[in-house]
Amino acid sequence: MLEDRLLVWKFKRGSTESLEKIYAKYETYLITVATALLNNTHAAEDVLHDLFVSFVESAERIRLNGNLKAYLATCVANRARNRIKRRQLEPTALDDNHEIESVALGPDLLAIQKEETTIMNRALSHLPYEQREVVVLHLQGDLKFTQIAELRSTSVNTIRSRYRYGLEKLRSVLNGQVTE
Repeated sequence: MLEDRLLVWKFKRGSTESLEKIYAKYETYLITVATALLNNTHAAEDVLHDLFVSFVESAERIRLNGNLKAYLATCVANRARNRIKRRQLEPTALDDNHEIESVALGPDLLAIQKEETTIMNRALSHLPYEQREVVVLHLQGDLKFTQIAELRSTSVNTIRSRYRYGLEKLRSVLNGQVTE
């Protein structure tokens, strides 16, 4: 957390090296969160790039009160939600599903990871967006229920209910092994 604060401080003073370090540190994590929310790798990459363009453009206005990881995950969730709303308004848009590949794994582990990611993304896609967002932000985004409630401007009890219902639905879908 102290490292992140220092990186943000340097970035706000014009250090492109600090921005590169922030991007490199959180890129994979943010792509994973965005992909889980959008169920689309290309859209997740677009969200990530839009986020960092906005991050650069608003450097002087950034006020980091908590941790940078949670701040960036919140930004990704907001952008993913906005993208879904736009996509609902434009139903003719094409939606390509692509997997994320890790170059750090060997071919056998990569194949297992791809299969598990595909199964999980399909299962998550069965959840209503509100439940999916809470599950992803809590489990992958490491956000507390209170942070998610604040982000969504709703009560903590509502967030906990969405999480519980989301997990129940995931268990049900995964027990039936997603077929779509």
